[in-house]
Amino acid sequence: MDRLLLKCLSQFIRRGSMTVTCASGWKFTIGDGSGEPVEVRFATADAQRKILVNPELGLGEAYMDGEFVIQRGTIADALAILLDQPDLLPQWAKPWWHLRYLTRHLKQFNPRSRSRRNVAHHYDLDGRLYSLFLDADKQYSCAYFETPVTSLDDAQLAKKRHIAAKLLVRPGHRVLDIGSGWGGLGLYLAEITGGDVTGVTLSTEQLQVANARAAEKGLAGSAKFLLQDYRDVDGRFDRIVSVGMFEHVGASFYDAFFKRCAELLAEDGVMLLHSIGRSQGPDSTNPWIAKYIFPGGYIPALSEVLPAIERAGLLICDIEILRLHYAETLKAWRDRFMARREEAVQLYDERFALMWEFYLAASEMTFRKQGMMNFQIQLTRRQGVVPMTRDYIEREETRLRAIEGDAKPRLKLAGE
Repeated sequence: MDRLLLKCLSQFIRRGSMTVTCASGWKFTIGDGSGEPVEVRFATADAQRKILVNPELGLGEAYMDGEFVIQRGTIADALAILLDQPDLLPQWAKPWWHLRYLTRHLKQFNPRSRSRRNVAHHYDLDGRLYSLFLDADKQYSCAYFETPVTSLDDAQLAKKRHIAAKLLVRPGHRVLDIGSGWGGLGLYLAEITGGDVTGVTLSTEQLQVANARAAEKGLAGSAKFLLQDYRDVDGRFDRIVSVGMFEHVGASFYDAFFKRCAELLAEDGVMLLHSIGRSQGPDSTNPWIAKYIFPGGYIPALSEVLPAIERAGLLICDIEILRLHYAETLKAWRDRFMARREEAVQLYDERFALMWEFYLAASEMTFRKQGMMNFQIQLTRRQGVVPMTRDYIEREETRLRAIEGDAKPRLKLAGE
């Protein structure tokens, strides 16, 4: 098996320098020798079999189980090499990919009951876990780094400001936040822009925190959060925003999503969709991510999203691609998590902490080394609703920044 592992890995890893120690003690080095060397060890022969049988699933499982050990460098360093190869996948993993691609619509079939279970799997974890690595406002989506030295908290505030600027929210506007999380964006829109915000989520944990924060800020009258599926929302809204939720819709439901948004959006309304996206066309969800992190989730290519928008009768006014912003966000999350890793072990166990390490590192390197990005799509129902040129975004950001400076005290978590 050792020789087979050498043959397979040496065919795949052609960049970087990785030294591999097999469970038998046999050692070999692969790659072209460039970059910082990384050394790894397989603790068991079973871990080697996992990699040879189904590497996309097996690597993460072997790391979680302590069977794939990093001896020099970090798991992020190892994944930086593995995800920076000329081929996106090893040859022996491609049959698994084809099978997943053929069945991806079944995996992404997300009716209401399944959507709620999938959300609970990830977002109803102990809230203290997210406090270990998120910013003070608990923004669990791509931040917006205006400069290379912007802090995570400032970058998350800049993300909310950037989105609000594109939405052009004015006092009294009815705003729907689909996938409202812990309420940070909704509270920002209510406090800074004067919008009348309704947020919907499928996470009971997030719902409780969001409503507690609204009450603490004295915003319960202008920012309310509901445990509700977007398909069950009624009424008309001047503004609709969705950040970090579309990844859970599933490709089979894109038409239903945009059709419902078109029905909910006022005639002169504006919608902003912020989502992770693929730059290299439709694909399937990584099996380890689907099993352990985001069941039912799928990251779309724009070629899958835009036709559904067109069929819903919505007009695309603006598309912005945020390339490395999420890589920097995930790096900040990973650094924070590792600084408080022992607290995660106390909340759950060592295997969970290893799982979370792998999740954050793999996600970062997918954005840094491969074709993942974030997109923001601005939508309306008719022409002439938003200005003709994009300079209004900067003007709006300047206006909002001034209001933020006058808003005291800062937005904070309930109980801080």
